[in-house]
Amino acid sequence: MVNRSIRSVQDTSLIEPASIRLTPRQPRDSLFRLLDVGLALGVLILSLPLIALIALAISLDSPGPVLFRQRRIGRGTQPFTILKFRTMRENASPEPHRRYVEALIAGQVPSPPADGPLFKLHHDDRVTRIGRLLRGTSLDELPQLWNVLRGEMSIVGPRPAISYEVERYPAAWFRRFEVKPGITGLWQVSGRCDLTHEQMMMLDLAYVDRRSLMLNLQIILRTVPAVLSRRGAS
Repeated sequence: MVNRSIRSVQDTSLIEPASIRLTPRQPRDSLFRLLDVGLALGVLILSLPLIALIALAISLDSPGPVLFRQRRIGRGTQPFTILKFRTMRENASPEPHRRYVEALIAGQVPSPPADGPLFKLHHDDRVTRIGRLLRGTSLDELPQLWNVLRGEMSIVGPRPAISYEVERYPAAWFRRFEVKPGITGLWQVSGRCDLTHEQMMMLDLAYVDRRSLMLNLQIILRTVPAVLSRRGAS
């Protein structure tokens, strides 16, 4: 059983568990880290022209910063700031997404729309024109490679959770915080458009139990066709 207290600060909740079981660090952890750093650096270097083009397109499309920053819950339930390319209008309210996530966890949204990801609203009018393109191709996730280099995320892992989502987790789901969150993961490449929220969570927990370098490589290889088919954006 995980004991946790929630302290709200300016509409953001920090999850502070009294105790949480972390997967013991093993020598092979350095191999996971080597894979993360090598792949993140390589993709970042190769993507520099594309990153510059995306930044320009965002700036021309709507006023506001190029990058979107949001507090997420990482390994050991430690909060960190995730980076994405901004896909919404500046100062867009998070309330529609909060209500959607609450309904999702409560089972009131049985499955995602066929043309949209599980954790994003269908026909969200807060999203910009460039934002829809970036989301559909998952290019809005590119800045998270910096989170990987900083050691806050991995290339592969459970989806990085939002605090108001974690507040509604049953105790059993907290095992997903035994590993770093990832840019891609098992549920993103496993029938993404046919999954309920609970099925997605079970796949996250299955990944924690079966995590290995071979599984990570398989997920990375399967991510490319998943993205090209517009599945698994998160």
